[in-house]
Amino acid sequence: MENKIVFRILFVFFAIFLSRCKQFDPPAPYGPVPGVEQLEWQKMEYYMFVHFGPNTFTGVEWGSGKEDPAVFNPTALDCRQWAQTAKNAGMQGIIITAKHHDGFCLWPSRYSTHSVRYSPWLSGQGDVLAELSAACREYGLKFGVYLSPWDRNNPAYGTPEYNQLFVNTLAEVLASYGPVFEQWFDGACGDLVSSPYDWNLFNSTVLEYQPNAVIFSDVGPGCRWVGNERGFAGETNWSTLDTAGFTPGRNAPPVGILNSGQRGAPCWIPAEADVSLRPGWFYSPGTDNALKSVEELMDIYFASVGRNANLLLNVSPDRRGLIPEGDSLRLMEFRQRRDEVFSRNLARGARVIASSVRNEDSRKFCPENVTDSEYDTYWTLEEGKTTASLIIDLDREENFSVLMLQEYIPLGQRIARFIVEYWHLGEKQWRLLAGGTTIGYKRLLRFPAVTSDKIRISILEADAPPLINTIGIF
Repeated sequence: MENKIVFRILFVFFAIFLSRCKQFDPPAPYGPVPGVEQLEWQKMEYYMFVHFGPNTFTGVEWGSGKEDPAVFNPTALDCRQWAQTAKNAGMQGIIITAKHHDGFCLWPSRYSTHSVRYSPWLSGQGDVLAELSAACREYGLKFGVYLSPWDRNNPAYGTPEYNQLFVNTLAEVLASYGPVFEQWFDGACGDLVSSPYDWNLFNSTVLEYQPNAVIFSDVGPGCRWVGNERGFAGETNWSTLDTAGFTPGRNAPPVGILNSGQRGAPCWIPAEADVSLRPGWFYSPGTDNALKSVEELMDIYFASVGRNANLLLNVSPDRRGLIPEGDSLRLMEFRQRRDEVFSRNLARGARVIASSVRNEDSRKFCPENVTDSEYDTYWTLEEGKTTASLIIDLDREENFSVLMLQEYIPLGQRIARFIVEYWHLGEKQWRLLAGGTTIGYKRLLRFPAVTSDKIRISILEADAPPLINTIGIF
């Protein structure tokens, strides 16, 4: 009898020991998680789209493919000016329309007679991709390419042979200009019906030559279109998507799904929000005075980067081959406004109180991790719990109007609903400040400025124990 009692006591102590050891381990990943390249892509947040080609000189958005290559003749093309502008604007990379729907190639392709080789620019010896990729390396920017499968110039388009021709074109570009961080696929296909695009072949070709590239399309697999060209992600935006039965273009998921993602879906495919600084994608003299205002750009920023999406802002070089002065100035004004808002994080180093902590005896998951400015440290809850709250104690009254929240997405996206409150000094009680659904990589909330010394973030619904790695108050 005594042996049984001793055994039971030892069993209980062993179970407690195992349970406490488990609390020292990181939580298990929940659902799909980003690959290494996808995580680095998400951290870029904001980069430049460049639409440039014959349309720049003809004043149309979609060229016919029948343009004389002689129309392409920039008088002062300088890709270093583009790169310097992007760098000064706070952007992290540039994606260039290497081949738009008209089929014109901005490099001297062996597979097309509709290219810079047959233009008067630099007597046919020029290569925009070579110049831009070199400029990106010089300024510490990442280089990406847009290659449209649609080709309104090539006579093989729409035939079974065209898919291999496009693969040859892809390989030519992806093997020639150094690392490519993103391959941008437009799903447009004109009247192509009899010979559909071979997306599996296209994607495998990209990864053969650029294994670290994130592939963009309506269904990824690296990142997805946000469903509009206004730069706005959904208030709810999951980085997960079910792509079964869908392909880019006409057979894409509904725009509502692209805009908001799908909770509990099997594939990690985060959103990218593309929008142009001008009304159109290509330069036209008539839009010189129609640039988006700084206020509009800030709205777009909070609705893209601030809603768990990356922002791809299009800037249109003019017929000289330069970013116009007014466009550059607007980008600098936008940078200045962002710097003003985010220059001082009131939460940095603040005292943090949590209603639940995974292993209170260890600093590994402690609440102060959310204010230490380190990406790979985070706060999380006791095993099995999915609701909790954090109080950020600023230790003095501060005036603020922006809150930043970040989930630790390397272990999955989990949070589905939260609220934010501030301590009302006069009433001595908590008052609602803001609320939302998803957080993901980053969530930015704006509200009328308040003065307080404390805020409380309450996670009301999550699919697994939440992990918060950063909170910012501005």
